Amino acid sequence: MTDRGEQHDHGDDGQGNDHDGHDHGDGHDHGEGHDHHHHDVDSVAVAVVTVSSSRSADEDPAGDYVAAAFKEAGHEVAVRELIPDDYDSVQGTVDRLARRKDTDAVVTTGGTGVTPDDVTPEAVRGLFAKPLPGFGELFRRLSYDEVGTRTIGSRATAGIVTTTPVFCLPGSENAVRLGVDEVILPEVGHLVGLAGRGVDERGEEEVEPEGEKAGEGKAEADDA
Repeated sequence: MTDRGEQHDHGDDGQGNDHDGHDHGDGHDHGEGHDHHHHDVDSVAVAVVTVSSSRSADEDPAGDYVAAAFKEAGHEVAVRELIPDDYDSVQGTVDRLARRKDTDAVVTTGGTGVTPDDVTPEAVRGLFAKPLPGFGELFRRLSYDEVGTRTIGSRATAGIVTTTPVFCLPGSENAVRLGVDEVILPEVGHLVGLAGRGVDERGEEEVEPEGEKAGEGKAEADDA
């Protein structure tokens, strides 16, 4: 996807990915009188989804960075998928991955800008049981330090789908680096623990990995 309205390092890198601002999800329940960090998860399994009609699994620096950063932090990449920037594809993929038993969080890259084909926020919005507006707010504040007012073109977003945190980042590697390093990795274990607190099994809504699709493609990618 290309965000023609942004001309900065977090924007279009010439590969069809959008420019966008970063997001941060505040998982702290300040109204609770107990230690809400008690439920933090040390290691999570993440699904990485690249939203792009122009990239391939072999040329996906943003997705590569998400996967590498999670692994380096001691987490697991449960699956990677590359899907077109299409409303139904994005919505269906995020919904399916969020319900998998082997997936604790979902991170998407791409489709969060302002061009007509940037539809990721619209596609995931209806899936959110609990939106996390603080993610986008913090992402854009951090982005402002690097790109100034161009960050207003960012529509990065996040929310909880069933009991799974979902983070939607822009498609540029620089923006992904900021969002993952400064926001998602510091909070993902906390959010996963809180979102699933008291839930031993997610029940019938969960889906199993799709057999041979799990692990297909580059770095265990599922080709949607």
